[in-house]
Amino acid sequence: MALQGPIPVTFAMVFPHGCYIVGEVEPVKDFDASAGGRFVQARDKQTGELVWQVAVMDGDPTLKPAQKTVAVKILAPVQPIPPAPMPGLPFTPVEFNAISVTPYVNAAGRLAYSIKVREMRAPNQTTPTKAPAGKDAN
Repeated sequence: MALQGPIPVTFAMVFPHGCYIVGEVEPVKDFDASAGGRFVQARDKQTGELVWQVAVMDGDPTLKPAQKTVAVKILAPVQPIPPAPMPGLPFTPVEFNAISVTPYVNAAGRLAYSIKVREMRAPNQTTPTKAPAGKDAN
């Protein structure tokens, strides 16, 4: 089969109704390397980049409540900075660039997808939001 590993997709394919940040950007724990109370941040198996995670709410009005919130993994050398909140909105709209999905079977035996991205930005921006220079990743 020609498809192996992460499958590249567009933002519009994954979030046709947009999405909103509902959590903090946090480092993802490498459960195999972390031991004895020591935290080790996960690195992407293909790129070696540090892995961060943010919870987002899908703007699709047809989804059931349990399906609305998903975790998006961000591959970046330093902690990504979310877009600034928009006045009058309870959640911050966000878009992602360089998206890939990896299908897997979850604990319930159902097909699920891991979403990985390279960049996070405010909607209708061409420049991605990045961490300020000199910010340490750990």
